Amino acid sequence: MSIDRLEELRNLKKKVKLGGGEKSIEKQHAKGKLTARERIEKLMDEGSFIEVDTFVEHRCTNFGMEKKKTSGEGVVTGYGTVDGRLVYVFAQDFTVIGGSLGEMHAAKITKVQEMAMKVGAPIIGINDSGGARIQEGVDALSGYGDIFFNNTIASGVIPQISVIMGPCAGGAVYSPALTDFIFMVDNISKMFITGPQVIKTVTGEEVSAEELGGAMTHNSTSGVAHFVDNSEEETIEKIKLLLSFLPSNNLEDAPIFDSQDEINRIDEKLNEIVPDNPNRPYDIKDIIYTLADGGEFLEVQPYYAQNIVTGFIRLNGRSVGIVANQPKVLAGCLDINASDKAARFIRTCDSFNIPLLTLVDVPGFLPGTGQEYGGIIRHGAKMLYAYSEATVPKVTVILRKAYGGAYIAMCSRHLKADLVLAWPTSEIAVMGPEGAANIIFRKEIKNADDAVQMRGKKIKEYRDTIANPYIAASRGYVDDVIEPQLTRPRIISAFDMLSSKREDRPAKKHGNLPL
Repeated sequence: MSIDRLEELRNLKKKVKLGGGEKSIEKQHAKGKLTARERIEKLMDEGSFIEVDTFVEHRCTNFGMEKKKTSGEGVVTGYGTVDGRLVYVFAQDFTVIGGSLGEMHAAKITKVQEMAMKVGAPIIGINDSGGARIQEGVDALSGYGDIFFNNTIASGVIPQISVIMGPCAGGAVYSPALTDFIFMVDNISKMFITGPQVIKTVTGEEVSAEELGGAMTHNSTSGVAHFVDNSEEETIEKIKLLLSFLPSNNLEDAPIFDSQDEINRIDEKLNEIVPDNPNRPYDIKDIIYTLADGGEFLEVQPYYAQNIVTGFIRLNGRSVGIVANQPKVLAGCLDINASDKAARFIRTCDSFNIPLLTLVDVPGFLPGTGQEYGGIIRHGAKMLYAYSEATVPKVTVILRKAYGGAYIAMCSRHLKADLVLAWPTSEIAVMGPEGAANIIFRKEIKNADDAVQMRGKKIKEYRDTIANPYIAASRGYVDDVIEPQLTRPRIISAFDMLSSKREDRPAKKHGNLPL
């Protein structure tokens, strides 16, 4: 082959790698943002990235587009490894026509989506785009539709991770919303269906882009996003950490790590964390960190619906999904947002063969007209559905309160938990002893010479008769009542025992989740 041909190829690739050119790259850096290629370089193992569709260009001839050259068509696509594991990626290039999506831009994305599904590897989409390329009209919309369809088909087959590292508006936001996890960067990422100017025109509301669709808005208020970090570099490191907890596809298990933590570690501080006073709060994360290998816990949606905690830990080197009530927020009650957050996380873990550990301290569903009018019945049912549908190993530990329908919803034996353990501090009943005594013994308390003393006596009677773990254990609803300090070795033993679990559900096209 002639040297000229080789030189031509090298020059063409060099030009494509410059994207929109040096000035556009400088503008990107001035905003505190990396370029598409820099992001991929930081994400992938050094030298592992292989680009696909390097020379693809648009074929639009409307509004002078035939005169515009779009290096790489505004998106970089390909595959490589992250910590030695195959991963596919696409990264929109804002330096090329604002990273706008046209027909061929979308075709590059759908190609790597389909490649990832064929080989069973995660796909990471880095979004930084001005939205649909207006000059391409319905061809751009068609491209979005193709991406959405692939997102849906890939759901539950391979992990799909979306990273918002710039604007993401209009139809573009629905692809991330269809994926498993969304990462955002504080003060850089933006997501919204309609921007501030459109909102002001239509409704008269004035709102900044940050307030409307910034990282903290979607991490704390809307619940659209799962993670927020202060920089792109921190975000990329968090993505790598998340991938370490996930399998490559739904036919595999998550990677197993060599744990330096003692399997049979007994931690006496677990005996002291839950207060004797059932109305006193404590931080459930203190228990989670104590149970986890090396105290490592990757919390998912830490700023949203904080009355329930979700995330990943390792037990004896194996990934486990955690769902836990948080007594220091709304007393750990389940509400609309907590139910949605938990149900989504449960289904994600079940999709990817990640066992579930449920830590229970729940006084009930949150009362109030706001909750009832907002559909707490429907939203709470999502959680019941998710746990009932899940066939991964399910271990439940009841720490303190487990009252009413919320006791059932937190992966009780009745939703087919494989093993239910309880601490001696647990109270399992239709309602708390105080409320129950007021109803059952109303007349006796009212007619007593010392109503306060009588009420205290009846509360104790109800607690001793009904609201203690030994009653549930006598019915087989609790498999064992254990010392808190023994919890880690017991749950590790349980998950080891359940590692070969096989359970099927009736054949059907799909269930009808109460959306």
